[in-house]
Amino acid sequence: MDDAPYLAKVDSVEFLVGSAKQWAYFHEKAMGFSPLAYAGPETGVRDKVSYLMKQGDVKVIFTSYLNPDSPIAEHVRTHGDGVKDISIEVPEIDRAVVEIGKRGMIKPGKISTQETHSGKMRVSVIPTYGETVHTLKDFSDSSNTLPSGFEPIEGKSHGTGIGKIDHIVGNVDDRKMDSWAQYYIRGLGFEQLMSFEDKDISTKYSALRSKVVHYNDRSIIFPINEPALGLKKSQIQEYLDYYKTPGVQHVALHTDDIIRTVTELKERGIEFLYTPGSYYDALHKRVDHIDEDLDTLQKLNILVDFDEFGYMLQIFTKPMGDRPTFFYEIIERKGGRSFGKGNFKALFEAIETEQNKRGNL
Repeated sequence: MDDAPYLAKVDSVEFLVGSAKQWAYFHEKAMGFSPLAYAGPETGVRDKVSYLMKQGDVKVIFTSYLNPDSPIAEHVRTHGDGVKDISIEVPEIDRAVVEIGKRGMIKPGKISTQETHSGKMRVSVIPTYGETVHTLKDFSDSSNTLPSGFEPIEGKSHGTGIGKIDHIVGNVDDRKMDSWAQYYIRGLGFEQLMSFEDKDISTKYSALRSKVVHYNDRSIIFPINEPALGLKKSQIQEYLDYYKTPGVQHVALHTDDIIRTVTELKERGIEFLYTPGSYYDALHKRVDHIDEDLDTLQKLNILVDFDEFGYMLQIFTKPMGDRPTFFYEIIERKGGRSFGKGNFKALFEAIETEQNKRGNL
């Protein structure tokens, strides 16, 4: 088997939502994304409306239905607003499909050719956990990466410093984490990066397990979580109860200046989880040197974690929709390659506070 990578990177994340226009407006005004393209009846698409937004290298698509009997409408009724498609750009789709097929675990969908605004796009769809899919996209016959049916639109927002996707986290059912990790490893050629047991990620009340898989030296990173037994309901189980199936829990967005990004997002109305002062009392004692002012980090509720490569800073939004399901993480890496193991207890206690307000702990 040819060892050269046949997957390149995450191309975009598509959400199925109740109102694409409102989600697009929110991401423009509150998150700093710029409108890039539109698809709908005006562009020849008769059954749905979509907005493609971009900030840095991050592309998100918000799609809603025009017919209440459509599969999109049924998806939103069942799951609420959430991620349907984590599309992956591939340099040569024929080779990608052949190489995945050789592994014998996944049967990619038939390759189809779609006309785009500036050429042709070739795609193949593969399933993953729940009703989520990966659309493999080959743009080699197109002068840009606009999907079929999209026309460019004018619009420029003042960005908030978001540059790229760091990782995308999926929640799966209890005792299904290992099989889904193997799905990516054996089926798609990923490698396991690290794993966390319930003793690593737990509080007094709840716990979870997680495995992190990556492709081609962290070009694509997918942590996979499952609930673990605790005294009360874990955040993963709460997600599964509301989303009704496994799905994408959060997208981690990387910034080179987390203080600037979080400050601007808060000014625009984005709500983040609260971190108790005791976390920062302990942080003052264990920090030797970081570039950031600790009092500023505490004021913004930004968490810090360290590993042998350096450190990273992170913060998590509250759920972005009405159901307690999908949220964002904002992350900055100062050499650190971890995923915040040292912050798990503080993070989970903050999430449990919100669960308790909803009566779901």
